[in-house]
Amino acid sequence: MPRQPHNGPDPYGHAPAPHPGHAPYSPPAPAPQPVYPADRPARRERTRDGSGQRRTALIVQSIGDVAAGFLGLWIVLYLLDANLGNPFVEFVQGTAEWLGWWAQDIFTMDVEGLRVLLNFGLPAVIYLALGHGVASWLRRL
Repeated sequence: MPRQPHNGPDPYGHAPAPHPGHAPYSPPAPAPQPVYPADRPARRERTRDGSGQRRTALIVQSIGDVAAGFLGLWIVLYLLDANLGNPFVEFVQGTAEWLGWWAQDIFTMDVEGLRVLLNFGLPAVIYLALGHGVASWLRRL
């Protein structure tokens, strides 16, 4: 007997025939999930942007640079025989002596220019290394 068209569910479990001009409905595919290697855990997001750490690192680095700058400026002024009675030269000399008090007379040379170069150059290099080293460490935190 020929099959009669009918509007309800198929009693025999057959899929309904598509209407002419329409494709059968298929659900959308699920969104792809990110794949992480088994040996590397998913990346953890930071809750803060680290701008305070960068700012602190910049301040520490700048302090070291300024200290080394005063020491270097005093070395240059001394080697060029600057007028020791000038207020600016007195200020630079006083600041350099205050910053480098711990390194005075480490080197005792007969040549005065070499003594000033070494006794004020050593603290300048140490201030630069410490300032940049501590700033680099702070940026990595």
